[in-house]
Amino acid sequence: MTATRPQVGPPLPFDPELEVVLEQMRAERPALDSAAAIPALREERATRELSLAEVAADGTVTLSEVDADGVPLVIGRPTHVTADAPVLYWMHGGGMILGGHRGRDLLVLKEYAVSLGLAFASVDYRVAPEHPHPAPVEDCYTGLKWTVEHADSLGIDRSRVIVGGASAGGGLAAAVALLSRDRGGPALLGQLLLYPMLDDRNDTPSSFQMAGLGVWDRTANDIGWTALLGSARGGPDVSPYAAPARAEDLSGLPPAFLDVGTAETFRDEVVTYATRLWQAGVQAELHVWPGAYHGFDGSAPDAALSVQARAARAPWLRRILG
Repeated sequence: MTATRPQVGPPLPFDPELEVVLEQMRAERPALDSAAAIPALREERATRELSLAEVAADGTVTLSEVDADGVPLVIGRPTHVTADAPVLYWMHGGGMILGGHRGRDLLVLKEYAVSLGLAFASVDYRVAPEHPHPAPVEDCYTGLKWTVEHADSLGIDRSRVIVGGASAGGGLAAAVALLSRDRGGPALLGQLLLYPMLDDRNDTPSSFQMAGLGVWDRTANDIGWTALLGSARGGPDVSPYAAPARAEDLSGLPPAFLDVGTAETFRDEVVTYATRLWQAGVQAELHVWPGAYHGFDGSAPDAALSVQARAARAPWLRRILG
């Protein structure tokens, strides 16, 4: 379905420090300009996967891989916590078509584990187009249920479960929160949604304003959503468990943290989702980072804006965890 172009101004500028890294990424990584580019991108992403031994080498966390009713999970625990720990159940990014549970997200999860006393579970859901909707979200939900059901043996406090993810993982985290609410599943303490992928329609002003720019533009977004939904993408019958922006009722969801950059495709759908959560009576904290492109804190972790963005998430987690 072709979206009608809204009237928008010129593209927003990138933060100068981030733009240097963005130019380097463009030169070094294959572009997602057609579905034919997916294999090369997967191959490049695989080179950045981490071994569990590498992540746990300093002894601050213990890591194990488990089979959660057919869904692989990496379970991490901080070694200094002996009591049952709250858990951050994490879904990786990758536009619904890339990535896995052993990516560099493990380093961020480890940081949370050590500083906040959190356990974490990183889920390896199936990706499109080989596994279209509902496979990814059902894998994530299956892993969540298994984690809560096995809380005692995992040393996890089943009353303090937060779902989270970045990009596609953020969209899946929002979808899992909706599924858990609607199916009477695990009670969730919060949802950590980092520049989440929420709306298959690809028709927001920011999606047009930043077309061809940044990391995940309108073309890439169309490829990712079409891989997940096929010809249904953008149509009237898309499930909210595929694209949470489609949900008519956002009431009864757990508190949310959302962030996004001003200079990226997802800006407007994230701001709209946060607004709708407030309107539905759900507490939400929203951060919009000036000049940030999609995934900026992962590709440029030492940039001042990235440091500031990461620092903003920990206080929210502390408040949610009590």
